[in-house]
Amino acid sequence: MARKAASANRKEDLVSAAVEVFAEVGYYRATTAMVAAKAGISQPYVFRFFATKEELLAEALQVSWRRMFEAFGSVIERAGADTLEEELVGAYVGVMESHRSEILLQMQAQTIREERIARIMRDGFREGRDLIESAFARAGLANPKQRTLVFLARGMLCNISMSLDLPELMEEENV
Repeated sequence: MARKAASANRKEDLVSAAVEVFAEVGYYRATTAMVAAKAGISQPYVFRFFATKEELLAEALQVSWRRMFEAFGSVIERAGADTLEEELVGAYVGVMESHRSEILLQMQAQTIREERIARIMRDGFREGRDLIESAFARAGLANPKQRTLVFLARGMLCNISMSLDLPELMEEENV
């Protein structure tokens, strides 16, 4: 049992290292040797968990989407209609601040054309859109579809602002 837990922790460490390396140097320039070094393991050990670098990227993206949906889900469970949208924005900003590399990784992954990665990104955006739209509709907010699109667009603007270190994009009068 302890061995399984240790193995699971090593896999999580490896995925975290991959997020950092992929976000820093880009998926195509990153190597499994770089990821292994960041995780403090040997390169062959990477392949114990992931047969290819693409599998590692896929897992890293799945982890990042789950984190975001968990953050949104906790807001949706407790927020009232009058604070829902504002708290969802706060949850997203919180994820951006605490897991910046995951957001940068998702931004990069939007341009990766390998079918598996493109599918993960499409599915993630669809699930996020559906989650937010459903929450807005259940809360009785007007125009939930339009409000969801604006929310997603605002999130993309947050991403650009963060990645370019251009906080003035997010000044209240601009959003």
